[in-house]
Amino acid sequence: MAQIWVDADACPVVIKELLYKAAVRTQTQLTLVANQALSVPHSKYISSVQVPSGFDVADNEIVQRSAAGDLVITSDIPLADEIITKGGLALSPRGELFTAENIKGRLNIRDFMETMRSSGIQSGGPAALNANDKQAFANQLDRWLAKQR
Repeated sequence: MAQIWVDADACPVVIKELLYKAAVRTQTQLTLVANQALSVPHSKYISSVQVPSGFDVADNEIVQRSAAGDLVITSDIPLADEIITKGGLALSPRGELFTAENIKGRLNIRDFMETMRSSGIQSGGPAALNANDKQAFANQLDRWLAKQR
């Protein structure tokens, strides 16, 4: 059965809480991966994995452990690309479903913005997560969970 993996270091608490409830309600295995210890609810459906600190260590762990059909929650575009290539699905905490059709464009935008930042141009960070983002995430998660039944 497909699982949910969370790139947990940068995942907002409100999104984690939605995931905890959904995992227990649907009896879906949820694993959070982070380079720090996480406090997760006690449930046979929820677990966490602590990896050493380091560049892309958590991402690499998720790629290694996930399987085709699994859902990965991440804002990391290169991680999303690797998951899609592996046959999984990637969903951002803002509810954006990354697909084979849109991931290359998202990678290009990410690389362009990184080039701009390295040139000294400040672009600011992403806007704060809002109610629309939370609803979009919940809707996408519910769609995925419905397909798993």
